[in-house]
Amino acid sequence: MTLWTSHDAARATGGQSTCDWSATGISIDTRSLLPGDLFIALRAARDGHDFVAQALEKGAAAALVSHRPENVAPDAPLLIVSDVMEALTALGAAGRARTKARIVAVTGSVGKTSTKEMLREMLADFGTTHAAEASFNNHWGVPITLARLDPNADFAVIEIGMNHPGEIEPLARLTRPHVAMITTIAPAHLEAFENIEGIAHEKASIFKGLEPDAHAIYPCDLPTSPILAQAAKASGATCLPFGDSSDTVRLHDMTQSDAALVMRAQIGQMRLAVRLRDAGAHFGMNALGCLAVAEALGLDLPRAALALGRWQPPAGRGLRQIITLDPVEEHKFTLIDDAFNANPASLRAALEMLARMTPGRTQADRAGRRVAILGDMLELGPEEFALHAAVADDPALEAVDLVHCVGPRMAALHACLPQRKKGRHAQSADDLASIAHHLVAPGDIVLVKGSKSSFVSRIVDGLRNLDAVQPQIKGK
Repeated sequence: MTLWTSHDAARATGGQSTCDWSATGISIDTRSLLPGDLFIALRAARDGHDFVAQALEKGAAAALVSHRPENVAPDAPLLIVSDVMEALTALGAAGRARTKARIVAVTGSVGKTSTKEMLREMLADFGTTHAAEASFNNHWGVPITLARLDPNADFAVIEIGMNHPGEIEPLARLTRPHVAMITTIAPAHLEAFENIEGIAHEKASIFKGLEPDAHAIYPCDLPTSPILAQAAKASGATCLPFGDSSDTVRLHDMTQSDAALVMRAQIGQMRLAVRLRDAGAHFGMNALGCLAVAEALGLDLPRAALALGRWQPPAGRGLRQIITLDPVEEHKFTLIDDAFNANPASLRAALEMLARMTPGRTQADRAGRRVAILGDMLELGPEEFALHAAVADDPALEAVDLVHCVGPRMAALHACLPQRKKGRHAQSADDLASIAHHLVAPGDIVLVKGSKSSFVSRIVDGLRNLDAVQPQIKGK
């Protein structure tokens, strides 16, 4: 399918095409570029103009550039603009303007990407649904997602994130959602904000981009919920608060087992249940928010609840996997891969999930352990070491048998742990990844969690490499 012609892209961006071309996709990375993509020569860690020739050699339909690179042929298909980032934003705005899709925007301190994937799974049951494959939620990721949007899609889910004040509102206004959802407010990116109330105000600015007759969805049981409610009402949207105390989308109860989480909700007079495979309790509230989205869009709620049950956590975000150490002796352990991101709220939820799970037993009737391998939580501001040390007081940690720590910040937690729970401390993830076989035993449940830049995903890889079966991993 043709996504952009040279004429349409030039009209959207105000640029000039060197020739006629048509593109079937958008790419900013030559490593993942597909034939027919329009290559966007962004300036980031490196200048994308340095890769234009490579992109064209790999089959790019054209390149969006601010000038003709020296190593590019005179007749190369280019769309020349004054500023590539501004042109990409304009292309995203044009993609949004021409679509008939109903747009759902998602933000929050925790759970944005998981909720986006839940919504993708749910909405796909009702029509063609568009969402970014990765966490494309920043100043270039949102325009790319919109520029890739099929004009004939029925639904689109746009994830919107931030690192600093003032980032969400312009992305929300670019997205112009019909429904905007905030997952939760928690201590994350505190180094850029004075307090959690500042984070709440920033997240609530997503409602400023809402279309007329839109819906604003937000959690109602947080200390910062009044900030969210005030912003939602100020937008003129129909408000759908969700949570334990909601009168509209209420959590009735949740039941956690090793195999699944069952969440029961009350929406109006209707009682619904959602069964989430291999999921912890923190995903239950995300699912409740998704049901609020279904209500806002006027979808069949029992069908939406059933569709949500097909979702399961992907790699890096709570995926559970059985690792077989010895198929003959049936020696196995359970790996929980939550290595993509971490902040105090998400770590608390992950530890609570670990505490609720039951370790296995070996043929010799030896009980397994609950083991946590925790990497640094980043962007927490001046109190970061105190926030890491405070994890030692988490009630869920009482049920955890052993804690290994990675990074200089997690050293603060390691120092506070009781001796019976104190595992290894390593400055880098590679140090523990290299001795992965010493970190686990048959019957164990092993949680690996940390911010992406702590690289604890390398420990996950090391633990997976112990598997005698080596199954395929969804999302890798």
